[in-house]
Amino acid sequence: MRDTVQAEVTMTFLVSQDLSFRIPVELSYDSSDPYAVEITFHLPGDAPVSWAFARELLLDGLSRPTGEGDVRIAPAAPEGLSDVFIRLQVGSERALFRAGAAPLVAFLDRTDRLVPFGEEPKACDPVGDLDAELDRILAEDRYAG
Repeated sequence: MRDTVQAEVTMTFLVSQDLSFRIPVELSYDSSDPYAVEITFHLPGDAPVSWAFARELLLDGLSRPTGEGDVRIAPAAPEGLSDVFIRLQVGSERALFRAGAAPLVAFLDRTDRLVPFGEEPKACDPVGDLDAELDRILAEDRYAG
């Protein structure tokens, strides 16, 4: 069975030290890919841009700097649950966003209720899905005939 979690949040796009603006952002999680979250940014005048990365990276980034390469997430303040910086990079191009931690925590909590952290391998079990589907088909055949 495929289940999803979605949330809409507002983030601040930090263009430079002097220029920033708030943008709508969609967070999504699909149990068919239980390790990943997707963030879609709706920048004014541009087509939406989506990034997918590890759900655990988002969780860890709430409390400590984390990530290597293209996606890095870090709390804005060293203590307590605060805003979070999300830095995305492609080559030499970078984009920096600031998000409130509370909506991210709420989103992650909803994903955890769907597929608990650490239980991702069970959600990826294609054999279990096939067995359940086969049982359903066989049950239908028994009652149809």
